[in-house]
Amino acid sequence: MKRAIEISLLSVEKGTGPFGAVIVKDGKIIAEGSNKVTLSSNPDATAHGEMCVIRDACKKLNNFNLSGCELYSSCEPCPMCLSACYWSRIDKIYYANTREDAKKIDFDDSLIYSEIQKNINERKISMTQMMRDE
Repeated sequence: MKRAIEISLLSVEKGTGPFGAVIVKDGKIIAEGSNKVTLSSNPDATAHGEMCVIRDACKKLNNFNLSGCELYSSCEPCPMCLSACYWSRIDKIYYANTREDAKKIDFDDSLIYSEIQKNINERKISMTQMMRDE
């Protein structure tokens, strides 16, 4: 956890979001990631610290399945990052700050948590099924 927090502080120094994460397998850090959303050379809304560390771990292990791995994050993962943890089969997540802590510094995921609980026809982003039989 200490390393994830160190990475988050370095991320702030670089001018990106205050989020860092590491993935551990068999007691050893195998990947590190920091928030890269606002990097001017490659802006990417999905480049959260957890997403970056999952991508790096998958690349290093040459496998999308991260069973046997644990994720340590400087903050509770947002809905996107939590979903990626499920998809990559991370065994356990440890985090330092809560989503309420993140909200206090203008990283508020409340809308997303609210939206995913709504019926598909009630969400702010319109979704239309089409060409199912094609």
